[in-house]
Formats: sequence, C-alpha cells, structure tokens
Amino acid sequence: MDEIKVTVICLTYNHVSYIRDALEGFVSQKTGFPFEVIVHDDASTDGTADIVREYQARYPRLIRAVLQKENQYSRGVKIARTFIYPLVRGEYVALCEGDDYWTDPLKLQRQVEALEAHPEADICSHKAERRVDGKFKGWVAPRWRSGIITVEKVILGGGANLCATSSVMCRSKVYLENTPMRDIITIDYVLAIQGSLRGGMVYLDDPMSVYRFNVEGSWTRRHKGVNIIANKETLIRMLACLDEYTSGRYHKAIALRMEMFRSDIFLKQRDYRRLYSVKRLGINLHRLRSALGRALRSRALF
Repeated sequence: MDEIKVTVICLTYNHVSYIRDALEGFVSQKTGFPFEVIVHDDASTDGTADIVREYQARYPRLIRAVLQKENQYSRGVKIARTFIYPLVRGEYVALCEGDDYWTDPLKLQRQVEALEAHPEADICSHKAERRVDGKFKGWVAPRWRSGIITVEKVILGGGANLCATSSVMCRSKVYLENTPMRDIITIDYVLAIQGSLRGGMVYLDDPMSVYRFNVEGSWTRRHKGVNIIANKETLIRMLACLDEYTSGRYHKAIALRMEMFRSDIFLKQRDYRRLYSVKRLGINLHRLRSALGRALRSRALF
C-alpha cells in the first residue's frame, strides 16, 4: 500500500442535515496520491452516525470512522488529542467540520502542491464562501490575491475572520505538536498561528469550500452559552504565552491583538470609559480598517 499523503479530519456532532455534503466533498477529491479520511462522531443523537457508517461501508479504504457511544465533549475530553492524534498517518492534515463542505475536487491536490512549492511554510488556507441560513454572505478571504500571509497578520486576524476551518491544510508535525499555547486553549486560531511561525501561511485566492455559520450542531452554537469575558481572558493568556514562546519576536502584533480582546471585554462589561480611552483610539481605528477590508473582499458594500 502506498504511503498516505494527506489525513483529512472531520469532527461531527448532530450534523444530519449537512454531513452528506461534507462526505461527498471528501470522496470526490481527485489526487495523485493516497489520502485518508478520519470522521469522529461525538455520539450524535440525530442519525449523523448512521450516515457516517453508510459512507464507511461504501468507501472502506478511504473512510475511517470513530463513533462514540458517549459524548466526549461534555466530559471535557480533548477529542483531537485523545482520539485523532494516534490515527494520523499523512504527511499533511486537512480539516473540515461536519457542517461545512468542499466544493473543488482538486482542493487537496492544489494545497499539497502549494505547500511543496513553499517548503519554508507549514500551513495553507484558501478563500471560502460564508453561508448563513443557506444564503451567500460573503467570503472568508484575508487577501486580494494568492500569496504569503505573515505571522503578524495571522495573529491580528483573530481566527474565523482570517481563514475558515474547511480551508486549512498543514503539515502533520505542526498539527500534532503540543505547544504551551494549545495547552491553554485548543482552537483553530492557535493552530493557524502555530502553523505560520516558521514561514507564514500560504494563501490561495480560489474558493474551494463553504463555511456554514451558526448552524445546528456547529461550534458557534455549542459555545453560545460560554462566558465571553472568560473566553477573551483565556485568549489573552494564550497570547501572553505565545509572546514568551516566540521570545518577543512578534510582540507588537501580539500586544495589539491582546488590547483588541480587552476592548471586547470592556464592551461586554459596558465599561465605556476604558473602551473609548485615548489609549484605545488606535486599536479601534485598526479594527475599523480591518472590518472595511473584510467588507470590500466580501462585496458587502456593493
């Protein structure tokens, strides 16, 4: 058997209305190399697991299903680290949650080619369509054209506004590396930063996936009741750890991003005195410019 080049990781929970789209996107990939798909279902109660079993039976050499009988997320288990890490065999890892899907059958091929053309980089993303209630709501696109996104811009991007989970591919050594930042919080934002530290993030300005925002069973919905202030404080601690981890190399960008998270906290607390202080005028201007850039990219102003 040829060596696996890419491991696709799909985490799903109560995605019965969406999981077929994700699975069809995986099995339709056309590559010049072997790849595998690991689908982890966290004890769905809506029939998602039955669809995963169906596809595993149809594509036994491609799809490897991990079907939980008890919900692991509610038990506080780190799913990726506990159940996924030991199964990864590919040189690269591609991500797609069960409520998102791929639209280009050459996505894996193109991203592998991009990373192999840039051996100095460890992570690649691409343009993705954002959909809300089934309707087009712009693009997740951090640049006007393909190229390298710097570490500083990845840090300032803040996560979902920079790249959709369904667009991410990285070298497996990066995905499997447990840094102090990921011990504090394990989210895609941290992986994006970690993956960009060596040589930035390779970006392809071609739409190859769809990001469904705030659907039933999504990460956004499952975290809707999470204490926003506590979450922002955790992100600030993560960034402080990153600053130490990188010996202050990206301190300016980290400090600005931390202050942006603090502004979010002040807004939530309605502490307008600190939110609109002179110190924060520059921060709010930066955020306004970033929002304008995203609006232009998504054609929201036209």
